[in-house]
Amino acid sequence: MTYPSPTLYMLCGKIASGKSSLAARLARAPGTVLIAEDEWLHVLFADALRSPSDYVDYSSRLRRVVASHVVKLLNAGLSVVLDFPANTVTQRDWLRGILDQTDAAHQLYVLDVSDAMCLARMQARNHRGDHPFEISEAQFRQFTRHFVEPTPEEGFHEVRHSEGP
Repeated sequence: MTYPSPTLYMLCGKIASGKSSLAARLARAPGTVLIAEDEWLHVLFADALRSPSDYVDYSSRLRRVVASHVVKLLNAGLSVVLDFPANTVTQRDWLRGILDQTDAAHQLYVLDVSDAMCLARMQARNHRGDHPFEISEAQFRQFTRHFVEPTPEEGFHEVRHSEGP
């Protein structure tokens, strides 16, 4: 079975903006693999994740391992939906490093969702308990302070995506 040219799908959006929901939809395409940071962090490091600095440390460890795996998948002809935030220049530099090792196409989905909507979704998600991590409003605000929209100079093929309620 042959698939279209492999593509790396990346997601930029604040906490609870709909990145994982969009990632799941994108991953339904034939020949496409979903790799979700929250799932891996929860399974491997849930007991050690107690603060935002813990997240930064363990996410960095996970990225070092995942990068070569994603390169191999793309070079094998599979598309990859990488449900890791592309919310800072540093995170997008990591993604660029993956792309530079492949001939894969790419799309960077930028989710344009208000803080108020993200907070409402986050609170509902926390209440349902259907996400591996419960995030407080203070943590949301702390992470949001570091959010940086991508710029054209970064050279990504952006797909703007507004998510309704």
